[in-house]
Amino acid sequence: MAPSFYWTNGVQWSTSELGMKTQFEQMMSGLNDVEAFLAGRQEGFKAHVPEEVDVKAIRNRLGMTQAMFSNTFGFSLDAIKHWEGGRRIPEAPARTLLTVIDRNPAAVLTALNPAAFVSSKPPAVRLRVDRKRPMSSGVQHSGVKRKTGSAAGGKRIAR
Repeated sequence: MAPSFYWTNGVQWSTSELGMKTQFEQMMSGLNDVEAFLAGRQEGFKAHVPEEVDVKAIRNRLGMTQAMFSNTFGFSLDAIKHWEGGRRIPEAPARTLLTVIDRNPAAVLTALNPAAFVSSKPPAVRLRVDRKRPMSSGVQHSGVKRKTGSAAGGKRIAR
């Protein structure tokens, strides 16, 4: 395969000189790995887990507070605070989940709580009921205020 070239400031660079692969070269490399695996020449699959994940940036892109993020995705609030404060680094499984959350949060939400994303579920309806609260000095009933236990002796007093 012929190398790809980039031009910068009038100088031609090949992707191999820059240590880069084009998207096509990356895809072909991946397809070659699949072919080798299917043919039995290569075992297993090695996932790429990033060494660093910017938890705060992911959380901010989703518009969530630390508490919302921890509750939504199952992390402890302390872990979120420590990761964002640089006092701890997420372990590989947490970095993997954080990477998926960053790239496709809906997939994670669907996997963690599939009932929340069922489209056939009718929307929740909230009704507001206005109730008249009783007065502190008596009970409100049919527009007339009654005093209980007062000097009026239980007589009706018009408002």
